[in-house]
Amino acid sequence: MIHVVAIIKAKPGQRDSILAAFKANIPAVHAEQGCIEYQPVIDADNAGPIQTELGADTFMVIEKWQTMDDLTAHAKSAHMAAYAEKVKELIADRSVHVLSNIN
Repeated sequence: MIHVVAIIKAKPGQRDSILAAFKANIPAVHAEQGCIEYQPVIDADNAGPIQTELGADTFMVIEKWQTMDDLTAHAKSAHMAAYAEKVKELIADRSVHVLSNIN
């Protein structure tokens, strides 16, 4: 299984606009071969001192894919290209971590 954790930092005040475009794209991603999980997440309220907050302009994307080939196909899909085009001017920074299980 392949895990992806993407950290998306929006330009100030633009997180909701990015999330709207992201949420509109979720059904297409969920329909892709090998998609196990694909969802945006934000800071939980009242997590206390154990939490390192992302902040008001940042969200994470949690993904799980059956294989690296499935993730590669996802990254090359037309709907992901369209999403990227819609939000490119709204994003301040982004990092993507692609991880595998330890056997």
